[in-house]
Amino acid sequence: MCYHLKTNFGGTEAVIDDNCGVSKFYSIADTLKDGLNVKFITQVDNTETLDWDFRYKDHFLRLHYHIFNGVSILPHNTKRMAKDNKAVREVAKFLERNAY
Repeated sequence: MCYHLKTNFGGTEAVIDDNCGVSKFYSIADTLKDGLNVKFITQVDNTETLDWDFRYKDHFLRLHYHIFNGVSILPHNTKRMAKDNKAVREVAKFLERNAY
């Protein structure tokens, strides 16, 4: 079960799993690709974090992984926050239904 946090900019961050390894991040990314036909636009891989940006419907979202905080989804930018927050919740519900 995921839970939602508010970012400093008013965005919704849907925490999918706050205690997991990087393999779960890749599994979630594959589920998004297969189940929602998501294509990752940008993939930034650092030592402790992974940030993969994708487009879901007309919303730019980010699949985020941090070694200490797990996997989450959040809006990529702050311009259309209310609509992007709704998209974040929609993707999180999809992942919940798929056993994440």
